[in-house]
Amino acid sequence: MYIEQLYTNCLAEAAYYIESDGEAAVIDPIREIDDYIKLAQSRRTRIKYILETHFHADFVSGHLDLAAATGATIVFGPGAETDYKVHVAKDGEVFPLGKITLEVMHTPGHTPESSCYLLRDEGSKMHALFSGDTLFVGDVGRPDLLDGKMTKESLAGMMYHSLHQRIKPLPDDLLVYPAHGPGSACGKNIGKETWTTLGTQKQFNYALQDMSREEFIERLTDGLTAPPRYYFHDAAINKQGYKPLRHVMEDNSKPLTLEAFDLALSKGAIVLDARSPVDFESGHIPLSINIGLDDKYAWWVGTLLDISSVLVIVAPNGREEEAVRRLARIGYENVLGFLNGGFEVWKKSGRPIEKIRSIEPSNFSDRAVAGPIVLDVRNPNEYSKAHIEGAVLIPLASMEERLSELDPDREYVVHCAGGYRSMIAASILKRYGFQNIENVHGGFSKLKDHIPHLIVNEESVVV
Repeated sequence: MYIEQLYTNCLAEAAYYIESDGEAAVIDPIREIDDYIKLAQSRRTRIKYILETHFHADFVSGHLDLAAATGATIVFGPGAETDYKVHVAKDGEVFPLGKITLEVMHTPGHTPESSCYLLRDEGSKMHALFSGDTLFVGDVGRPDLLDGKMTKESLAGMMYHSLHQRIKPLPDDLLVYPAHGPGSACGKNIGKETWTTLGTQKQFNYALQDMSREEFIERLTDGLTAPPRYYFHDAAINKQGYKPLRHVMEDNSKPLTLEAFDLALSKGAIVLDARSPVDFESGHIPLSINIGLDDKYAWWVGTLLDISSVLVIVAPNGREEEAVRRLARIGYENVLGFLNGGFEVWKKSGRPIEKIRSIEPSNFSDRAVAGPIVLDVRNPNEYSKAHIEGAVLIPLASMEERLSELDPDREYVVHCAGGYRSMIAASILKRYGFQNIENVHGGFSKLKDHIPHLIVNEESVVV
């Protein structure tokens, strides 16, 4: 028996390759399928099953492309309805894989069809649970992603039964392999590890502690922030199907001349600048939005830009196709192409450029005395642990909808935790006409060492 976790950091997503005696299964594959195929080929194994724990909302699954390439059977849990051919499993159905088995455990709650896969080893001993979005490290899947089709309270009630009646009775030494790790918005506060044991979760996961169904529902539904705007679209894509990734790449990875780029802008295309914050601040195309590749690029695009947006990309040299491919992971396919030659071509042409002013944390005290408004774009839980006295909290995810709370004539010093989100925020503010903006290099992680007298620590905050 062989198990490998294939983790995609920018999506905080875990897929799994399981193999026994020449047969393999892939659980929750992302849209780029080459790694799974190469792994099976290197191990001289045939992929027999593609097992989906549920209809994913945060990425486009690779199940259709992988099935087309390998002939493997796509399996969903009870109640799943698709516009393409799949095997809809029954609760308790067993799928033989070489000398091991994978048993379907229907565990609704995150979604109605959510299921876990219980792996029994060559001796029929329970070995691992592939828990999808039902059980995470320190958390469980959020119950509010059905876009009004079911209430979050109804789904939370299902989750209570799934966890306390189906999963909790399983043995403590059972390995638990979830579909997501820290940073995913599919849970409220997922722990830093990407796997665990059930005994550890019984001890430390709040959702597995003894409590009534009513108390569980209240705790699970309390404090849920709005999910990224693309989630409901991706869930629909995964149910309805999609065109092969290779066709998306052919359509979206077109190098654009300056003239073609200008034409796209004149027709309303949004410039997505995927360079680093440092490169962006020193010069960028007017009205660009900066979301750098070296972080949660796709997630923030999906959070801040509508999936129907027409995009043109300015990418770091040599990473143009990566910028397009990572958008395709989340179903963003309205990309006209990328500026051939990047920002340097724009700059050398003499076209207008803009810059973002930045300050070092060591100079913050001097700037604060001058009277700008400190704008904190971190999340509420980050702010509640520690923040700058008097800072205005507007989380980046809600920046655009809360712009009316800000005054374009005032001066703002913007910070996040490390500088990535604050540059995104600064680019949004510039796009909407805010000119008096300064970004803090290094963010709060550096600021707190220079201005300890201005730091406030609180247990909670009302936003």
